[in-house]
Amino acid sequence: MDTYGAWSLVPTLVVLVTAIITRRTIESLLTGCLVGLLMIAPSEVITRGSDILLDVLGNDTVNWIILVCGLFGSLIALLVKTGGVLSFGDAMTRRLHSRRQSLLTTWVLGLVIFVDDYLNALTISASMKKITDRFGVSREKLAYIVDSTAAPVCILVPFSTWAVFFAGLLEDNDVASNGMSLYISSIPYMAYAWVAAAIVPLVALGWLPDIGPMKKAEARARGGQPVPDGGEEHALQIDTKYDGKSPHLLNFLLPIASLIVATWYFDIDILRGVIVALAVTLVLIAVQRLLSFNDTFDTALEGFKAMIMPLGTLVAGFALKEVNDVLGLTEVVIAAVEPLMTAGLLPAVVFVTMAFLAFATGSFWGLFAVAMPIVLPLAMSMDANMPLVVGALISASAFGSHACFYGDSTVLSAQGSGCSPMAHALTQIPYVLIAAALATGVFLILGLL
Repeated sequence: MDTYGAWSLVPTLVVLVTAIITRRTIESLLTGCLVGLLMIAPSEVITRGSDILLDVLGNDTVNWIILVCGLFGSLIALLVKTGGVLSFGDAMTRRLHSRRQSLLTTWVLGLVIFVDDYLNALTISASMKKITDRFGVSREKLAYIVDSTAAPVCILVPFSTWAVFFAGLLEDNDVASNGMSLYISSIPYMAYAWVAAAIVPLVALGWLPDIGPMKKAEARARGGQPVPDGGEEHALQIDTKYDGKSPHLLNFLLPIASLIVATWYFDIDILRGVIVALAVTLVLIAVQRLLSFNDTFDTALEGFKAMIMPLGTLVAGFALKEVNDVLGLTEVVIAAVEPLMTAGLLPAVVFVTMAFLAFATGSFWGLFAVAMPIVLPLAMSMDANMPLVVGALISASAFGSHACFYGDSTVLSAQGSGCSPMAHALTQIPYVLIAAALATGVFLILGLL
């Protein structure tokens, strides 16, 4: 495969610089795509660009994401409109009496709902933001708590979408006859996930202080403005005026419980889970006559439409990944660091390299389908500790999902919390870098031992 050497880094650098300057996500990604297409074939920008968009929108994974996120938007909109979220908020507020309790509760809920990071990010942020607002917590800190629990915890539990995907990938690469067994044996070595998840309660309790942009966001929230300027543009905007008696807590708990149970029942398929939850919600609405037929489906459609911005970000991120694949970014970076890959340094080098690539490409699953056939045979030839190397690889994937400002978990956590992906990413990045630095140290020590 032809590669462009160090020049393959240019589109990603353009995206990062543009995003920092403009604070606009989709526009930055499309700018990076355009630069990459100009590098590949200046006279074929339109044809190659349209082909890439068609390939992305024809991708089964992208279609799955569009359906999951859109239907999640519909579900949350219905729960808001019928008062289900309000009833949950009222019930929790009666039991929570401080900002620390509200943040710790958000963290605990993230530990409990570990089946899928989408489920985690959207459900918890949407249901907790009105509660944290009452205690003067910024939406950026809520998004950080949710996101920093979702991605790490979902890889540490072997009953999640991440575990199922990576176990299959390990078997496909002939690394293990039982991929899930190797995945489970790698869990103790997933250093980034352990460190990132451990930092969250320290931030929630105030033991780890607010740093940089987060300090500014929290000062604004304590001054009476938990939602950042323009933040509600990124949130589900649903009219909460409803008729009838006070909403029952069951109208929130039953759909959420059915969502979790159905996701488990259908082999950790969150799409089928959200369809079941929507069906349960529609039955509750009809039986209790909470909304008219027209209002019900108008609300569901509004919720779906509210997910257009994050879905646009994800589609643009996939398009950038396709451009980077043509430029050979992954192969270039791995080839550059391959001389450093000794048996002792391998776990740390793998983590740092793949974490950078996951962050740069916004690809946390597809990237590893490309990287595993390169990295794992190298580890086997060195007789390296395979669970440790696999733990480093999957930690890098969690880092990318956690840190990348156009990654799915980051975008959806921001969407559910009511702040922009850039605001969320910039306030969370200091904690992400602390966790990454500590994880790198752990991989160095374990590799040398």
